[in-house]
Amino acid sequence: MARLQNKVAVVTGAASGIGLACARRFAAEGAQVVGLDIGSAPAEFPGLFMSLDVRDEAQIEQLMNEIVDRFGRLDVLVNAAGIADQGSVTATSTANWQRVLDINLTGSMLTSKYALAPMQAQRSGSIIHIGSIFGLQGCDNNVAYNVAKGGINQLTRSMAIDYGHANIRVNGLCPGLIDTPMTSMVRDNQAFHVYFASQHMLCRAGQPEEVANVALFLASDEASFVSGQMIAVDGGFSAGRRFAPPQ
Repeated sequence: MARLQNKVAVVTGAASGIGLACARRFAAEGAQVVGLDIGSAPAEFPGLFMSLDVRDEAQIEQLMNEIVDRFGRLDVLVNAAGIADQGSVTATSTANWQRVLDINLTGSMLTSKYALAPMQAQRSGSIIHIGSIFGLQGCDNNVAYNVAKGGINQLTRSMAIDYGHANIRVNGLCPGLIDTPMTSMVRDNQAFHVYFASQHMLCRAGQPEEVANVALFLASDEASFVSGQMIAVDGGFSAGRRFAPPQ
């Protein structure tokens, strides 16, 4: 199938993890993909790759204009750029708090801001924010990240309300534990990785491609009546807690 044939898709955080998986999945379905990341281009990236710091509004505006000038349209935006963090309120510096919010939340607002103009002009588009299960429920020692991802939920809903009249759909994904470079600190602690994975009802961590599959659905016309939703891709983590060991 070619569910994204003739569509132009921009993916932030495209150098690794969920962003890279989305870029590859979208390209396989016919999209012209533009990857944006502060990091280096991965080997055999399936499209155009451009360097971007999502904290730099002027650079975002410039690159979005370049993309539209080059391809003539912009159909899909995936905001996957993000960083991990740890710390309670008393253990988090103001500078670190701001950095986490700037990259994980404000960056998604800024890229959306400059993607919306071409989408409004063509009266169609799909924006997908990558949130987290910890935007749906809290966890300990993770305050800045939790707050940023909680903000993604309301950014998604607010944008869906504000731009639905222009046939622009805005949704979010809330991944559970996904094996990516960003979660390497979890994998490095084998005992904790096993425990955290066991709290997902499928008793394992997910893979970036499993998140990309759901992003593909939201990007495609198959999701033409889906907007304003935060979809958990978490192996059942958000369903509740298991008190007895798995049988």
